[in-house]
Formats: sequence, structure tokens, C-alpha cells
Amino acid sequence: MALRDIKPTRSELISIKRKIKLSERGYNILKMKRDGLILEFFKVLEQAKDSRGEMLNKYQKAAEMIALANTVEGKIGVKAAAFSVKETPEIELRNKNIMGVVVPEIKSSQVKKSLVNRGYGLLGTSSVIDEAAESFEDLVDTIIEAAEIETALKRLLDEIESTKRRVNALEFKVIPELTEAGAFIKMRLDEMEREELFRLKKIKARTSAKARTST
Repeated sequence: MALRDIKPTRSELISIKRKIKLSERGYNILKMKRDGLILEFFKVLEQAKDSRGEMLNKYQKAAEMIALANTVEGKIGVKAAAFSVKETPEIELRNKNIMGVVVPEIKSSQVKKSLVNRGYGLLGTSSVIDEAAESFEDLVDTIIEAAEIETALKRLLDEIESTKRRVNALEFKVIPELTEAGAFIKMRLDEMEREELFRLKKIKARTSAKARTST
């Protein structure tokens, strides 16, 4: 805000004071929102750490089970069991709200299946196929959960950064500039008042001098 463009009037001073109050109120609200978002972020971050660890463990288990299944049943037997699965997982995407931030809520079905619903014949395969299938179903289920948490984490972080920029803009730019403008207008109004008072005194002095001369 360039001071030279400001009109030094009382109405402008009133308008700027009103803007300062609104800006300070907005600043306090945004600060509370930022602090609340940071708390939520760290909560979700803890969930993300747990989810990543769980996903790694289940991936290692699934890798071990598929290696064992390949050894016992052979790669062709494992592929045949895999191709026999007819039902595919269904993903339903919803939204939920965290401190005003819309984050995904992922619901999945048909990921974990019973023995009879996996499609391959129970008599033609060994239990190691079942264990490998179950370990991969657990892994997929964990990946879906992790995707929900990681996306929520990213959106919260983006909102925190956006809110921080707005807080900083109000604190270090908008409010100081408005305060400076208000101080400038008050100074100019005081100067104008003094000038007007000085002018009135001069007029009064001249009037008094003329009155004495005429008498």
C-alpha cells in the first residue's frame, strides 16, 4: 500500500481501523486453524509410520509365502491358482473432513476371501497356496489403508503450508501496512488540524487589528 495514494480523511482512517480489526480477527482464526491442523497432522503421521511398518512386514511375509508356494507347487501351479480367481477387489471412495480439509476415506470389499471363494480347487492345491493367497490379501488390505492415510497426510500438509502463508501475509504484510497507513493518516490529520488552527488564529489576529484601527 503506497502512502502517496492514501487519502488523509477521517472516513479513510475509520475504514482502515475497521480493516485492521478484521485482519487481526482473521489472523487469530487462521493461527488457531494452523495449530489445530498441525496437531492433526502429527496424529496422522503416527498412523502413517505404523502403517508403513505393517505394510513392509506383510510384504516380506507375502514374498516369503509366494517363494515357498513356487517351490512346493511350481510356478505353473501358482499361476493357475492365481488365474482361477474370478472376483476382484472393489474400492469405494468417500470423503471425510479433518479441520476443514477434505480427505479420502477408502472402503474395500472382496479383498479377503474365504477358501471356497478363491476360485481354485481345494483338492488340487496344497495349504501353502492358501497361506500365500491369504498373505497377499492381507498385504492388499494394508496397502489400501496406507493409501488413505498417506493421501490424508499430504492434503493436511498442503493445507498447513497454505494456512501458514496466509498467517504470515497477515502478520508481516497486511496488518503492518494497514497500521502504517493508519498512522500516516492520523499524522496528516493532526498536521491539517494544526494548520487550520494556525490559519484561524491569523484570521482572528487580523480581524482584531482591523477593529482596533477602525476605532
